[in-house]
Amino acid sequence: MKLFSIEELAILTTETNTNCVSIYMPTYKMSTETLQNPIRFKNLMREAEEKLIENGLRTQEARDLLLSAQELDEYDFWQHQSDGLAIFISNNFFSYYTVPVDLPELVVVSDRFHLKPLMSLLTGDGQFYILALSQNLVRFFQASRFSINEIELESVPTSIAEALKYDDPEKSLQFHTGTPQSGSGNRAAIFHGHGAGNDDEKENILRYFRQVNNGLQELLQNQKSPLILAGVDYLLPIYRQANSYSYLIDEGITGNPDQLKAEELQTQAWQIVQPYFEGEQNEAIAYYQANLGTGKTASSIQEVVRAAYYRRVESLFVPVGQQKWGMFDPDTSSVQVHSEQKSGDEDLMDFAALHTLLNGGTVYAVAPEQVPGDASLAAVLRY
Repeated sequence: MKLFSIEELAILTTETNTNCVSIYMPTYKMSTETLQNPIRFKNLMREAEEKLIENGLRTQEARDLLLSAQELDEYDFWQHQSDGLAIFISNNFFSYYTVPVDLPELVVVSDRFHLKPLMSLLTGDGQFYILALSQNLVRFFQASRFSINEIELESVPTSIAEALKYDDPEKSLQFHTGTPQSGSGNRAAIFHGHGAGNDDEKENILRYFRQVNNGLQELLQNQKSPLILAGVDYLLPIYRQANSYSYLIDEGITGNPDQLKAEELQTQAWQIVQPYFEGEQNEAIAYYQANLGTGKTASSIQEVVRAAYYRRVESLFVPVGQQKWGMFDPDTSSVQVHSEQKSGDEDLMDFAALHTLLNGGTVYAVAPEQVPGDASLAAVLRY
């Protein structure tokens, strides 16, 4: 599974073609509701086909272009969804992302991929991670304010027994077989030690956690979302010693995480991470409002687009679900805004958000009424 990141965003922004298809849909993950997923998917694919035909393709050409996405429509695929699905298709390009964020039903066909609905995954309160650790089980979750999705781990030991099974027997821990793990035919290895303060035990746990950390780095490379640990008190500082992920939150969820459901972990983790998200956004709003009229803010689409392209935007508020169609010419720095989408147009709000992120700025994808200053979009400028 690919996690959406700045690097994935950069790849999508480089794809330019007359027929770049962006498809967004909310998805269900409860077994009784997943039957609605393929129905919604078929309707959106039909809409994409119609838009491609309107864009000049023949019917068969449109269907051929969408074939890679159509092949996703299998029973098993719909049983492993989160809260949203984003699909991107053009000639010789196809990619999709399962994300823990409610997405709108939306189909856009233009010269570039439409990416604004995914912006909240990179900033704001869109995404964080939870690593639930015990000596017998490792679980990893991608979560948002209202949802959580367990990520299947590869290259990560699932227990201390697995991590140390090839160690020198003289240096390894002693294990015996215990009760089966829930939903598994494997029996859990039980650790025999001499208490949390034992140096040998700590060293073995540290080696175990270093393997977990190394495996996670393959998954989390280029990510910037907060990570919250869940585990018993004495394990968390040992994992922090092994950790190399820059966005690990100091506070963790204490207690035995093996006894907690995913939704319980998400609720406790959000209480920890909420101030982290809201504090940054509130500071950006306060700075914007305090600097109105000083030249350090911008709210017209023309000024914001130019500033974002030339790396001047520090933070940007864009409304979810709204588009401003037009064109930007970097040679002349001119911005044309159209009331309706025309050939060659792109969503200028999307353009501004993309360039803000790619140039190291922060984007807050918010409800239209949450854009500060009652503006259609709002930017804090670096200079």
